[in-house]
Amino acid sequence: MAQPKIAVTISVSDNCLSRLSSSYDVITLPNGLGGGSPDIALDDIWAVVTNGSTGLSDAEMARLPKLKLACAYGAGYENVDIEAAKRRGVHVTHAPNTNMETVADHAMALMLAVARDICVRDRALRQGAWGAIRSARPTLSRARLGIIGLGNIGKAIAKRGEAFGMSIAYTTRNKVAEVPWQHHADAVSLARDSDFLIVACPGGPATRHLVGKAVLDALGPEGFAINVSRGMVVDTEALVVALKQNTIAGAGLDVFEGEPNLPEGLRDLDNVVLTPHMAGRSPTSEEAQIDVLLHNLRACHEGRPLTAQLA
Repeated sequence: MAQPKIAVTISVSDNCLSRLSSSYDVITLPNGLGGGSPDIALDDIWAVVTNGSTGLSDAEMARLPKLKLACAYGAGYENVDIEAAKRRGVHVTHAPNTNMETVADHAMALMLAVARDICVRDRALRQGAWGAIRSARPTLSRARLGIIGLGNIGKAIAKRGEAFGMSIAYTTRNKVAEVPWQHHADAVSLARDSDFLIVACPGGPATRHLVGKAVLDALGPEGFAINVSRGMVVDTEALVVALKQNTIAGAGLDVFEGEPNLPEGLRDLDNVVLTPHMAGRSPTSEEAQIDVLLHNLRACHEGRPLTAQLA
């Protein structure tokens, strides 16, 4: 009996591909459905593995007549057309809570790296500097931490912030019940009362360029902006201007607009720390994501309930 055919439209680890290939006929299309050889047949693809950034559009689903399942590998699913999937009878799942601890750890690492100027001073020290790079730098203790979005990742970041002795505030559309932290009605108000502003909200049209000039101006020349969410949430042009003119102190970005191409304006700035959209990647989180993915593939094929089903 032929194995069900799956298209993997994102870059995943060899471990993930190996485990998938043990039960399924896997086609890898890391550049999306349009990025493979024209000889690759899409007619019999039963499931697609994607993520929030790559997504899966209505037009792409239309090219897959036998599609029954779309799995977002990770928590994000903002570019998966959920309504189109429902209309076409395609199930959609994702993997929330599998990488939130890793993302929260990475957010703290970015805060420390940019506030303490670790990357620049590491390079300078290797080139023979010493006294000139031993100046005082801001630390996290007693600083004010503002978090945009208070889902599971935001809460995990807040708890880490508390452990560093930081005061915590957040903004969400509605106040979150049963948390002790101060709620702000909007991002500008939150930024005005923050030394560190972390973006941890979902991406998508509703949050595009939520962090723009007004928010960055409110954050001010001693404030740091950190983004572990989606690149589209931060207005790159406004951020570059703020960093060049020192109207904010610095930024730590795991995500940015136009990935994987780094915006030119960020490339030569010393007051920004950059990582390649890896905040959620660790051996532990990867195993958890693969486990959820394999569970949902098996469950869908066998007609059983799915985990974290969106459609």
